[in-house]
Amino acid sequence: MISGVRYVHTNLIAHDWLRLAGFYEALFGCIPVPPERDYSGAALDAGTGLQNATLRGVHLRLPGYDGNSGPTLEIYSYTPEESGPVPRVNRPGFGHIAFEVASVRDAQREVLANGGAPVGEVVTLTTATGAHVTWCYVTDPEGNIIELQSWG
Repeated sequence: MISGVRYVHTNLIAHDWLRLAGFYEALFGCIPVPPERDYSGAALDAGTGLQNATLRGVHLRLPGYDGNSGPTLEIYSYTPEESGPVPRVNRPGFGHIAFEVASVRDAQREVLANGGAPVGEVVTLTTATGAHVTWCYVTDPEGNIIELQSWG
């Protein structure tokens, strides 16, 4: 195992990082971790393998962690931007980010009212241990998939 390893953040590339960060702050209580990032130059080009790139964005502290620790959601916009395939729940690679909520249906309504879209229906599954999880997939305003879940 790699020595000293710990999970730090998940990166999400956005068309409009400021608008998307606002969505996650307003609906999920994510908290900005200053400073905002604004990078360009030879080191960014070397690190990304891109030429003449600029990168702007922010880290958001994810909900459910005490104080100033815990993982973040890193939301960045690149210039130039490259188009990619529309996210799908079954496409290889990172599929979604998940949030535990008190009520999946209420959270789904909030996401949809704030520019998100439904992916599927709200369902309840029973695990092999007999636990029940109610969940659904929705998208944020840029089409990234979010799982909303509640155990009970």
